[in-house]
Amino acid sequence: MDRQPIDLAAVWAEAVTFDAFLRDGVEHQGLWEGIYRLARIPDWALDDVTGDDRRRLLVIAEDWCGDASSTIPILAKWAAQTPGLELRIIKRDEHPAVMDRYLTNRARAIPIVIVLDEMNHELGHWGPRPAELQAWVRANRDRIPKDELYPEVRRWYARDRGVSTLCEVAAVAGLAAVADVCR
Repeated sequence: MDRQPIDLAAVWAEAVTFDAFLRDGVEHQGLWEGIYRLARIPDWALDDVTGDDRRRLLVIAEDWCGDASSTIPILAKWAAQTPGLELRIIKRDEHPAVMDRYLTNRARAIPIVIVLDEMNHELGHWGPRPAELQAWVRANRDRIPKDELYPEVRRWYARDRGVSTLCEVAAVAGLAAVADVCR
């Protein structure tokens, strides 16, 4: 497969804010807004990004994705409350070339968070789920029917309250103080 370079600065410029994403005909808007409203960002996650050390979170998502609706509102609230952190979203199905650079086991699994510096250089990426949950899903997806598996995934997210996502994205972003708390 020939991997063409992706102009992440152009993708960032085209990406939309969390609010614009919700305004753009999101079918499950109430779910996304509810998770955003309920999200509580721990103090340790708010102190590590400064104006000198800015980070951009470029998210690949779709509104129908349960993992995206369980994680991205929390990251959006983190970005809204943290000077030096900014989040924008692109839709997976509208950006296949970008999505195909971040496949998970050859699948277009979302969400994917691409961490950029303020010059739009990639620092790393995260997704589609926190590592602990991803390991559990992989271990159980062949033995638990989907209609039983996904309610367990939703319960895991509710218990975790976004902490694993915050920790893992902070580690990818190189935010040492946040990552240290998470160890």
